[in-house]
Amino acid sequence: MAQLLVRNLENSVKARLQRRARRNGRSMEEEVRDILRAAVNKEEKKSEFGIGTELAALFPKTGPDFVVEEFHGDDIEPMKFDE
Repeated sequence: MAQLLVRNLENSVKARLQRRARRNGRSMEEEVRDILRAAVNKEEKKSEFGIGTELAALFPKTGPDFVVEEFHGDDIEPMKFDE
């Protein structure tokens, strides 16, 4: 297993890590390992799909003939706040 040394960590961060570890019933070292694993896994999951795939996942499909219509050539007017 690899080891990692973190220098110049603020005392307040260390204290919060200790409190968090106590709340989760584990050592501060294990708490930091868990935080690092979660951060790396989250980043890997983010880059797994493109933005189009992510946007498509937000909208439920209504069947095999579901079509998202595109709007081309529509005039867009900026909002007016002074009225």
